[in-house]
Amino acid sequence: MRTRSSSNLVGESSPNPTTSNPKRRNRRRSKQPFSLEESPVDTMADQRTMAELLRAPTEGYAEAIVVPPILAEHFELKHSLINMMTSDQFFGLEKDNPHDHIRWFNKITSIIKYKDVPNLAIKLMLFPFSLAGAALHWLEKEPPHSILTWEDLVSKFINELFPPSRTTNLRNEISNFQQRFDESFHEAWDRYKNLLRACPHHGFTELHQLDTFYNSLNSADQDSLNSAAGGNLLERCTQDVLMIIENKSKVRNSRNKSNISQVKSSDVNSSSSSEIAKLTHAVNQFLMDLPSDTSSNY
Repeated sequence: MRTRSSSNLVGESSPNPTTSNPKRRNRRRSKQPFSLEESPVDTMADQRTMAELLRAPTEGYAEAIVVPPILAEHFELKHSLINMMTSDQFFGLEKDNPHDHIRWFNKITSIIKYKDVPNLAIKLMLFPFSLAGAALHWLEKEPPHSILTWEDLVSKFINELFPPSRTTNLRNEISNFQQRFDESFHEAWDRYKNLLRACPHHGFTELHQLDTFYNSLNSADQDSLNSAAGGNLLERCTQDVLMIIENKSKVRNSRNKSNISQVKSSDVNSSSSSEIAKLTHAVNQFLMDLPSDTSSNY
């Protein structure tokens, strides 16, 4: 019986020194000194002290509104213009309407004229002075150089301070408008126009507006409009319907004024008649109380 030689046993059992011994595979590394990696910014600013580097930055204060170049020499905003803007500032309160503020601002700035100065530049320069409170805080939060035109400024201003919920509420008020029980025709028409004015982006056509208002009136005012139209008001074109409504509102106002004057006149007349009657009664009573011989002398 043949046996394995010792050499064979040793050869089979001896492991490969390069693969079987993990301790030999992980060689010992030399320790490297710890150092901070410098960014390009740190490298450029390495001449400054730590106190200087930790100071608050002074950049990033650029205005959101970009005013176009002005060719006029020695141009500056007068204090009177700035005072005009600050006299009626928009605060952005819940009751404030940004549409009304834009109308007012356009009206004021439309009359300001400077040679070689575009009206757009005047608007963009003056508008921040017309804001205060929450409205001014909104403008200060806008990114620098993000407003380049007047149209862009108006769009961002309206969208920020006239939220969609407000638009929805006003649209519902317009659609569901009804003349009140104690409300005259001209009062209802004025209130309806104020609602339309408060939400100029309501989206309702002129046809829809006039039809809504006509159907909101009581039967007496509807009959009056039909009579003025010579038939059914809704069979007339929108321009005619609007003119008839406006004319009726003006006539109603004048009649109310004349009625008030007549009432005041009648009150004066009745008051005078009452005073005359009282005086006549007093004189008659005086004559009746006189002695008979005295009365015969008269």
